[in-house]
Amino acid sequence: MTFHDYSITFLRLSLLCFLSPAASSADYIPSTLDGPFVPVTVPLDTSLRGKAIDLADTDPRVRRHVTGFEPEQISLSLSSDYDSIWVSWITGEFQIGKNVKPLDPTSIDSIVQFGTLRHSLSHEAKGTSLVYSQLYPFDGLLNYTSGIIHHVRITGLKPSTVYYYRCGDPSRHAMSKIHHFRTMPVSSPSSYPSRIAVVGDLGLTYNTTDTVSHLLQNSPDLVLLIGDVSYANLYLTNGTSSDCYSCSFSDTPIHETYQPRWDYWGRFMETLTSKVPLMVVEGNHEIELQAENKTFEAYKSRFAFPFKESGSSSKLYYSFNAGGIHFVMLGAYIAFEKPGEQYEWLKKDLAKFDRSVTPWLVVSWHPPWYSTYTAHYREAECMKEAMEELLYSYGTDIVFNGHVHAYERTNRVYNYELDPCGPVYIVVGDGGNREKMAIEHADEPGKCPDPLTTPDPAMGGEFCGWNFTTTGKFCWDQQPEYSALRESSFGHGILEVKNETWALWTWYRNQDSSSKVGDQIYIVREPDRCHGYNRLVDHC
Repeated sequence: MTFHDYSITFLRLSLLCFLSPAASSADYIPSTLDGPFVPVTVPLDTSLRGKAIDLADTDPRVRRHVTGFEPEQISLSLSSDYDSIWVSWITGEFQIGKNVKPLDPTSIDSIVQFGTLRHSLSHEAKGTSLVYSQLYPFDGLLNYTSGIIHHVRITGLKPSTVYYYRCGDPSRHAMSKIHHFRTMPVSSPSSYPSRIAVVGDLGLTYNTTDTVSHLLQNSPDLVLLIGDVSYANLYLTNGTSSDCYSCSFSDTPIHETYQPRWDYWGRFMETLTSKVPLMVVEGNHEIELQAENKTFEAYKSRFAFPFKESGSSSKLYYSFNAGGIHFVMLGAYIAFEKPGEQYEWLKKDLAKFDRSVTPWLVVSWHPPWYSTYTAHYREAECMKEAMEELLYSYGTDIVFNGHVHAYERTNRVYNYELDPCGPVYIVVGDGGNREKMAIEHADEPGKCPDPLTTPDPAMGGEFCGWNFTTTGKFCWDQQPEYSALRESSFGHGILEVKNETWALWTWYRNQDSSSKVGDQIYIVREPDRCHGYNRLVDHC
């Protein structure tokens, strides 16, 4: 290395130290600049419950507490930028039985009254409503039809501003109580949401209640839910359930669901979702096949997505901005191959992505590409083969995944090799659902799965895992060097972007106090080292 090279390196590190929020901290927090880190496996705490118990339908937290057509299950989601937001809610009661008659969504208006003063909600926005059904053309199975689901997009909002609102139909004297939300900051390199909560595979168990309670104590401005929401598909239509559907109900003519679990979930979550925007991406538990081969009906109906605002033709993938962060939410259970529709949309979205406005690029989808647990090991290899190069070439900073019911954070990695310009991949499939916790690792003796058993039929069922380890094996013989930390515990994470190059990631375990940290690291962008645009190939 020449003196000139040393000078450039010194100046770069000096600048990073100047920008570092950790530079003056008494308690040193490591950063990705200190990496790559030696892989660590936190020993399993056998006192933790490897399973979780669902909240019963008699639990007061999931019961219906409104009457008539008063709104319930109120939730917020972001539009494409700070100046608009979606408000969603449900009126009327669901029906379940052999013969169900859908409610008329035109029978009640979808109105949000809002303003910056609690006592003066001087603005009004109108939206649309719908009803969905989950139908099973088999004897003995029960059908379901939802209450009336409302979606209203409020526009013309100011950044970083608290708005008060209530929703419903004033002509029917069916309005909610007054709630409030804070809009996202304007998109710029100097403004960010204070705290972004990240959680996956949530479900509705007693562990879920711990996760959400801890999450609320961290006062997030935004929540990312990385797939697997209500786990209604662990139930038969008569309400009978199991931790493992295929183990207990292998002879059912179709994979059944118990759709009221969605309503229970919406009621329980309203304390959070009525004041903090929730951005969701679908998981495998949202597929929910029904009559006429329809899928994802509950998921696509109950949540509002900024898919049109972001140029997508599908609710299963979209993008949005939150301050100086550009988020991309990808669908793993819809065609992802190139040059398919989702892939082409992703190319266009990334081509429009402007680092001078949103320096950070954060991408999420449900099944991980980088996980060392035997559960779902290399299951999403075909998606990785199709999209990894594109995401790398645009300098993706952080990737969030779920699906594996444990926590894992990688070193910066690309194509299974350490790469200082690769993303940090974080698996947070530890929200608390009732399925078993992932505890076994593919690098343990005798735990490597048969490669041909790893493809997921829900993702096409094709085998793409030809990229073996350097020793020619499908699994590593020890924790791979790309895996920085892994632990089998329930919990959630908080992302705090400090400036255009430094972000603090903190993971909290449910078994700890809300102030105790399970994992913490500064993720540092190095734009002078990793230029971020089309590093590999011309995608045109």
